[in-house]
Parts: sequence; structure tokens; C-alpha cells
Amino acid sequence: MSFLKQETWTGQVYSGGWIASEGGDAPVREPATGRELGRVGVATPGVVARAAQEAAVAQPAWAAVPHTERSAILRRAAGLWEANAAEIEDWVIRESGKIGPAAQFETHVAVQEIYEAATLPSRPYGELLPSEQPRLSFAERVPAGVVGVIAPFNFPQILAIRSVAPALALGNAVILKPDPRTAVCGGVVLARIFAEAGLPDGLLHVLPGGADVGEALITDPLVRIISFTGSTAVGRRVGELAARHLKRAHLELGGNSALVILDDADVAKAASAGAWGSFLHQGQICMTTGRHLVAEASYDDYVAALADKASHLPVGDPASGTVALGPIIDERQRDKVHALVTASTDAGARLAAGGTYEGLFYRPTVLADVTPQMPAYASEVFGPVAPVLKFSSIDEAAQLAAETEYGLSLAILTRDVMHGLELSRRIPTGIVHINEQTVDDEPNVPFGGLFDSGTGTRFGGTANLDAFTETRWVTVRGDIAPLPVLTTRHCRTAVVARTPLEDPDCRSRPDGSATTIARNHAMKLARA
Repeated sequence: MSFLKQETWTGQVYSGGWIASEGGDAPVREPATGRELGRVGVATPGVVARAAQEAAVAQPAWAAVPHTERSAILRRAAGLWEANAAEIEDWVIRESGKIGPAAQFETHVAVQEIYEAATLPSRPYGELLPSEQPRLSFAERVPAGVVGVIAPFNFPQILAIRSVAPALALGNAVILKPDPRTAVCGGVVLARIFAEAGLPDGLLHVLPGGADVGEALITDPLVRIISFTGSTAVGRRVGELAARHLKRAHLELGGNSALVILDDADVAKAASAGAWGSFLHQGQICMTTGRHLVAEASYDDYVAALADKASHLPVGDPASGTVALGPIIDERQRDKVHALVTASTDAGARLAAGGTYEGLFYRPTVLADVTPQMPAYASEVFGPVAPVLKFSSIDEAAQLAAETEYGLSLAILTRDVMHGLELSRRIPTGIVHINEQTVDDEPNVPFGGLFDSGTGTRFGGTANLDAFTETRWVTVRGDIAPLPVLTTRHCRTAVVARTPLEDPDCRSRPDGSATTIARNHAMKLARA
């Protein structure tokens, strides 16, 4: 029997179970063929408001569940994901346009994200703190409450579950807004998995929708944290809106990552790394290699090797199992990619390979003789395009790699590993790989970018503890603390700590604690 059988979710959204969608439905299309695969329900802002209320009611009981039970539900979810991997991967291939191995990789990482999240409930949730008072003082992590997750189309499983799983594991409720273009593999899958794993009702809501649904999620007062993955332009608006409502927004945004090939690197191996970094999943990855910086002595050989690889990569329907690249997600994105390529060749770039398309199938493209001002070099393309630029010195390489508004990933290829590591320290990014390409991620590692790539490390391993909890200070005494008696409206004389109070109306204690209290009181009055 199908785990993702369509009669379960057609025209519905998941909120306290599967319910009829108030916003109608939308087609789920296969970008490779244009064929309609099904129809998914579309949420409305009103549904978001009701989901937030239901989540806020359900969350405290979930936070009180023993950590072992929360972990067990997460582990069951991971097991279900593994058991149904083949069916899930088929949806990933058809709905997002990934080739089979990329879909398998995504499912593998998604499963590992859940297993990693299952370890979070048993991590230490606080620390003891010294206090100048005779009391126990400590900081503890508590669930934030309701977490909103907005996930994109390109890696719909990973980029949803890496926030959903740790947020649930740490005692929160979650409202997930998947991209409508991948609402099955990025939304229905999660709803089915966690329902089957035994997650109590009301803790996970899956609400595909447009910008109005995203705005409702960000502005709802019951949603305390927003985890957004997407473009820098949209991320800016998400951050601004969240800030106006005084809530945290974790933003994982775009990139234009550099692959630096030093003059001692093996050119053939470097070209293989460069092809993977630029062409994997049609370049629709935030960590995609967007800039190839090559030492002058190796430049011509590298361009030739990379162009040769690009010209031999088969492009077509990923469901056929015989291609290396599938389709761009839609016409709008394809046209953006082609416009950047065309503008760059018009500005003088040499088309070494590709630059053409049929339907949504864009040929892997290599642009040589590029300058930093050309659009395909300066912008995030989000397509299978590899701009190549030469440098003549290490200083120039460092300068070129650092001259970008983004700061997500960096890769350096060299036989001298320590030299590569030294160079990396001159280039600000959130991720560095020596003798790897730029695209990589593991569930237990910190992940995040700088500058226009986001708000720093927000995902992975222990970073999730900060991302999805609040920290509060707690003190405990064995008895009620003795306090001074203030017989006038306030103490008239400001004094330093641990000296006798000069105001006779303030009753001082020998240990000087009354002094501290009086001083704090005076500071409050001064601020008033």
C-alpha cells in the first residue's frame, strides 16, 4: 500500500489531522514533463491563525513529556522515513527534478537529521552559575513555544526537517510552510511520517501557501521563532517583518561561493570538483560553486577540462535514470538563469560550453574570460553555470574570493593543505572546505553563512539548542530572602556596595545586602 497515497492529502492541509483546504488546491507538477502529479491543498492566513492557537495549546504538554519519549518518537519517524525511502525518493525525483542519486542523498541526510535531533532532548539543558548571594543560581533552556518554518523547493526534505525535527525534539510545536512547488516531498511526507510515528495532534501543522500565508506565520503573536531558508531578497523582508514583531528569525539565504584552484592542484581532479560544485541539482543549491578562481598557470587547462565535462553531461528527465542533470524548477527561474548568461556574454565572456536550453532543461554552462563585474559572476545564478576567472597571486585570489556580498561556503584545492588553510582565514565565510568542492552538509555540524548569506550558524548539532530554545535565569533559596524595610518612598542617598547606608530611614543589614538592594532601587528611580 502507498505510504503517500493521494486520497489522504488531495485538496487538504495538515492541521490537527487532514482537513479540507479553505484556499482551494493547486497542481503538483513534474517540471521535467509538465504533467500534473496531483493537487495539494492551499492554506489561508485564517488557517495559520487557528493552527497557531492549536499549536500553542498543545505545546506545553509536549514540553512536559519525558525526554526519552520525545526521542523515541523522533527515532520512530526516522525509521519510517527509511522504510518508505523508495516512494519518497520517487516523489523527490518527479516533483523537484532531482536525479536519482541526488534524491537518495537528500533522503539519507533527512533521516540523519532526525536521528541527530533525537539526541537533543537528552543534552544538558542548563548550567550552574555563581552568585554573590547565598542561593542556587542557574541558567536553563526552555522551549520557545511555537516555531514557524518556511522551507524552499530545492532540497525540500532537508531544508524542512533540519528545523522541524530539532524544534519538536526540544519541546516546541511547529507550523511548516513548504514551497507549493514541492509540497508533497517537502510537506506531505513530514505530516505522514510524524503522524505515523505517534506525534500528538496539534504539534505539527503543514500549510502550503503563498506570500500571504508566510506573512501570517511571521506576524502571528503566538509564533515566537521563524526559521527561513530562501533567497536573500525574500530573507530581508522576513527579517524586517520578524523584527517589527520582536521575534527571532533564523535566516539561511543565498550564496555565491568561490572555488579557489591554486597552481599546484591537479587540474583534472579540480575540474571534476568544479563540475560537481556548479552542476549538482542544476546549480539550484545555496552552496553551489558560483565562482571558479583559477591560478593563471592552470587557467586554460582548467577551462578546457571543465568545458569538456560540461559538454558530455546528459540532461533530461531524471525519472529515466540516465541523466546527470534534470530540469530547472520552472520557467521563471530558467529565464533568470539565461538572462544572466546572455548579459555576461554580451559583456565579453566567452561561452566555453552550454548556454542553451530546451524547455526547462538548461545545458551545463562554462563561462571563460569573466570579469568581476559580469552578472553571472557577481550574482547568485541558481542554475548550472560556472563562471571562471584567473588570478596571478595569492593576494589577488584572497581579494577576489572575499569581494562578494555573500559569505556561505568556500573551497580551496591545493596539494599544500596548510597553505590552503592559511588562505581560507583571509576569506570570511561560514563554511570552509580544503580539497573539497563547496556543496556539503552533515546533520551534526554547524551550518550558516555571513553577510547576505544569512544570520550566521543556526542549524546543526548543538547550534540547534540555541536556535529553538529560550534561556532563562533561575535562583533558588532554602527560605525567603531577608530584605530591608524601607520606611520612606525611597533611599535618598546613593552609596557604593557593601558600605553602611547613610539614610537612617533605610534599615541596613550587617552583611551589606541591603546596600545592594537600595542601590538597585535608586537606579530604577533614576531611569524612571
